[in-house]
Amino acid sequence: MQSDSLLHVANFSTLFVCMVLKFPQIFALMRAKSTTGVSLNSLLLELIGFIVFVTYQMYYEYPAPTYLEYPILIAQDVFLLLLILHYNGSLRQSVIYVLVLAGGWRLLTVEKWIIDLAMSLCTFISAASKLAQLQCLWKSKDAGQVSALTWAMATYTCIARIYTTTVTTGDVQVLVRFIAMALLNLWVLLTVLYYQKHHRSSKKKD
Repeated sequence: MQSDSLLHVANFSTLFVCMVLKFPQIFALMRAKSTTGVSLNSLLLELIGFIVFVTYQMYYEYPAPTYLEYPILIAQDVFLLLLILHYNGSLRQSVIYVLVLAGGWRLLTVEKWIIDLAMSLCTFISAASKLAQLQCLWKSKDAGQVSALTWAMATYTCIARIYTTTVTTGDVQVLVRFIAMALLNLWVLLTVLYYQKHHRSSKKKD
C-alpha cells in the first residue's frame, strides 16, 4: 500500500514538474532576448531522444503514467527551439527541423527492429545532448541565459523515473537511460551554478 502511494506521488510529481520544466528557460530567453550559453545542438538531440523514448513506450503499450510527461516536454522543447531560432535570426530553418523530426517519428514505427534499435541508441543520443550543453558552457565559460532551475527539475524527474521504472516495467534499457540522464543533468546543473557564481564574483570585483 505504501509502495503504491509512493508510486503515485512519483508519477504525479514528475508530471507536474514536467508541465513547467522548460518554463524558467523559456522566460530567461524571452527576458534577455538572447541565447547566450544555450546550446541548439543540445536541444535538438534532447528532442530526438524524447521522441524516440515516448514512441518506444507507446509501441510496447507501457502504462501511460510512466511516460505521460514526454508529449508535454516535446511541446515545450519545440517552442524553445522556435525561440532560439528566432533570436538567432534563423526562424526559417524551423520548417526543415519540423519536417525532419516528423518524418523521423513516422519512420520509427515502420518496423519493430527500427524502434528497438532507436531505443538502444536513445541513451547515447540523450547523453550527447547533455554533453553538447556542457561543451557550450565550457567553451563560453558563461552560463548566460541557461536556467539552473530547469536543470534542477530535470534532475529530479529522472530520479523519480528511476523509482517508477524499477517498480513497474523493470525495463533495463529504460532504467539505464534514467540513471545516466540523472547523473548528466546533475553535472550540467552544477556547471551552471559554478559559472553563475563565478560571474557574480567577477561583477562584484568590477
